[in-house]
Amino acid sequence: MANIAGCGKLIALEGIDGSGKRTQLDLLAGALEARGFSTFRISFPRYESFYGKLIGQYLNGEFGALGAVDPHLSALLYAGDRLEAKPEIEAALSAGTIVLADRYFGSNMAHQSARVAPEKREEFFAWLKHLEYGLYGLSAEDLVIYLRVPVAEAHRLVGLKAERAYTSLKHDIQEADIKHLEQTAIIYERLATDANWTRIDCSSAATVDGGLGERIGHDGAVFTAEDIEKKEKSPGGLLAPEEIHRAVLRVVEMRILSQLSPAPAEDAGRRKGTP
Repeated sequence: MANIAGCGKLIALEGIDGSGKRTQLDLLAGALEARGFSTFRISFPRYESFYGKLIGQYLNGEFGALGAVDPHLSALLYAGDRLEAKPEIEAALSAGTIVLADRYFGSNMAHQSARVAPEKREEFFAWLKHLEYGLYGLSAEDLVIYLRVPVAEAHRLVGLKAERAYTSLKHDIQEADIKHLEQTAIIYERLATDANWTRIDCSSAATVDGGLGERIGHDGAVFTAEDIEKKEKSPGGLLAPEEIHRAVLRVVEMRILSQLSPAPAEDAGRRKGTP
């Protein structure tokens, strides 16, 4: 696999629980690797890490009900998990690798601020940004792709997941709270206005602002009218994963790949897959 000349790129996939982030991350990694790019995949939270184990306990309700846990405290757990992963991510970026993250800073911001009073959210945003990007010095995302899925459908899809090791519950305490997921989706919409974010609507029924005349998309990148007419949908009214992948790849081509310079020939293939 070839590395990028200079520093690598960090791409994060975001969305509420059940939005298909991991599926799209794996499809994107496969597409990039097929083009000769070296990728490093990482998913947060990492339940095997020091902080990840605490996150599992939190999501399993062992620290109390969702409303009983101060969002500052839960945010510290998720930020700490990324701090533990910082050396791996920095090493991959330094090697010119494209880092693909299933959740990153945006998930912490959306889920924890969803439990903050609306009038105090901007203050919480500033605090969390200072913690992760400032005090912890975590790498900022070059591109964040927000997979927009209706809350009710995402909740249904979570219920179809297999048993997970970190929780004994069918839905963890965040997934089980529809109001929490609704507020989280609202925060994601706010975050998606940032310059390095792109929104992809995974439903055939809605559109996204921006774009260059396409039916669904942002900055001209996602589904055309022809895509919609194909009606390649999965149960629940969502477009098929392959259709969503086409949208994701188109965004990455426009926002990331079009800006890259290939590594010198002697560096190509020095690293393969993960660092």
